[in-house]
This record gives sequence, structure tokens and C-alpha cells, in this order.
Amino acid sequence: MKKISLLILAASWLLLSAAAQRKGNLVKGDYGYLYCHMNGAGPAWTAYALSRDGFHYHDLANGDSIFSDAVMTPVEGRSRDAYICRKHDGSGYLMALTDMDASERSRKRLNKVETWDSYAISLLRSDDLINWQSVSFDFRRGLSIFCDPDTARSVYRDWSTVNRVWAPQIMWDADYRWPDGTQGGYFVYYSMWNRAEEKYDRIYYSYADESFTRLTQPKLLIDWGYATIDTDINWVEADQQWHLMIKKEGGKPGLFTATAKELTGPWSEPVEDDYVNFEGKKKCEGVSAFQLAGSDEWVIGYIEYSSRPRNYRLCLADKYMRGFREPRNIEGVRGPQHGSFLRLTKREYKKLQKWSDGLSK
Repeated sequence: MKKISLLILAASWLLLSAAAQRKGNLVKGDYGYLYCHMNGAGPAWTAYALSRDGFHYHDLANGDSIFSDAVMTPVEGRSRDAYICRKHDGSGYLMALTDMDASERSRKRLNKVETWDSYAISLLRSDDLINWQSVSFDFRRGLSIFCDPDTARSVYRDWSTVNRVWAPQIMWDADYRWPDGTQGGYFVYYSMWNRAEEKYDRIYYSYADESFTRLTQPKLLIDWGYATIDTDINWVEADQQWHLMIKKEGGKPGLFTATAKELTGPWSEPVEDDYVNFEGKKKCEGVSAFQLAGSDEWVIGYIEYSSRPRNYRLCLADKYMRGFREPRNIEGVRGPQHGSFLRLTKREYKKLQKWSDGLSK
């Protein structure tokens, strides 16, 4: 019995060590999937849908908003581009949103140059996937919104002319070190454009602390000489590299990949001979990748928005996040749009379903 106990302890230690060494966001659960997404059937809001297999879903709360946008995204009062993940220690959940109302009414109210201009992102945290707290960052306010206003060189001379901050996403970086020596931070990356100081959208990043309420000054992540938006980054265990999927504005249509050994780069040029090209000349964006439970293959979600109605696609990729194939439409979701996916345990899945059922009574 003693020998068996020692073997069990050794096996447990190995599993814990492997989990600790895996880079990126914590992945947990093999019972189902949560699709957390921007509603695409009307004015923007954030909605949930559940699935057992990752392809066939059903809406929660009838596809309506899961929280008050006025509270969570107070600058413009609409939430877009939802990205959801677990806290790195498994103690809760995080979300990042674009704070943006892409309506003519909002353009006039906020005196925007263009309807699609936006200024803020929101960082959210939750203990149960149902009740959320938020802090918003209006980039027009400049260095005062960041936790390190005096410790880094500002990327802009004038922050008041920032006209786009889009699609923030989150990746845990265990190697990041804060000035006080604290280890680990949330790498928050997004596209940003200051029309007065740069020619096009570029990809920037900041770090958020454990509280997910403080954000460092932006630093430039990618500039390939043309506009890039909607970045999705994942650690690919098969080749021990970070893989980035992205929409290039202009040029050959499709969703392209690049790789890097470190989150902060340098990043390779996009791969031109193996990319998501199923839509031909139709436009697509909002890429989000996840691995199926019990498999090393990837599912790649994205929105093809040229058609009416739009098509939210799911395609497959191999363990190297290459060899894209078998595109299909997501099933069972009213108004699927730019969003992200979270693997769920049975307890989490049942809890969300019970919450949704309670709202419909």
C-alpha cells in the first residue's frame, strides 16, 4: 500500500508540474464550452451560449445581455468583442471588452470623426461567470489612467486624439516581473490608432496586475507597415511557440498566423501559404481559437461579415495550428459575432444553465 501511495503522489506531482509549466491561460474542464460573444442581431451587447461538443450551441438568457452595458462599459454604453478566460490560479474569471457604440446617435453625441471610432476598453472580473465587476480605461485621458505614468516613454504626444482602441484580449504571462519584483501579469493586447500621429491601426500591449484593475502604459507589439486588428494569441505546446492569428486590413483577404518565442516578440511575418482563406474575397475578422477537450487539435472561430446574413465560422486546425480545414457555421446561436470560447467543467456548465433557466421563469 505504501508503494502504491508513493506512486500516486509521484504521478500527482508530475501532473501538477506539467500544468505549472504550460504557458498561457489556464485551461480547465472537459464537459462543455462557453461561447461569450458580441450580439450580432442588433445593437451590441455581450451574450452567452453553451455547447457540449464545441460546435452545436444554445443561447443562454434567450441571447440577451448578461449584464448592464451602462455599468460595464460606461464611456459609450455598449460592449463589443468579448474575450473571456480564467484567472491564472483558477480562482475566478476575467473578461476584456471594447467600450463602443457604433451608431449614428453615438457618433453625434460623442462628436466622433467616424462612426467606428472608439476610445475605451473595460477589464472585468468575476467569481462565478454571472456577477461581474468592471473598470474602464478611456485612453483619451492619457497617462493618468495608467499605473506607471512616469516610468516609461509614452507612445503618443497627445492622447486626446486617440480615435480607436479595439478588441482587447488577455494572456497570462508568468515570466513578467513588476518593478517591485512581483512575478506574473496579465498581458492585455489590442489594436489602437491615433489618427493625428500614425497612419493606421497597430497592435499594442499593456500589463494588468493580479487585481485586474491597473494597467501599464501601452507598448507597440506589431507594425508590419499596414493596418492590423483583431489579434488572437495562444501558446501552442506542439511547437513550443506563441501563435498569433490576425486580420490584415487590405491586401490578400483571410486570417493569417505569425509566431514568436516570447509574448512581446519579435513576431514573424504572417505565413502566406497556410492561412484561413475559405471565404475567398469575402471579409472576415474576430478570430478566436480553442482546443477541443481530449484533443490536441484546434478550433478556429471567426466572423465572415460580407454576407447577409453574416456567417460565424468554425474550422479545424492541427496541433501546430496549421492545416486549416473543414469550415462550418456555428449552430444554435442567435446573432453570433466576435467573441471567444471557454472550456467548462460539469459544475460550471450546470450552474450557467440553471442561471439561464431561472431568468426565463
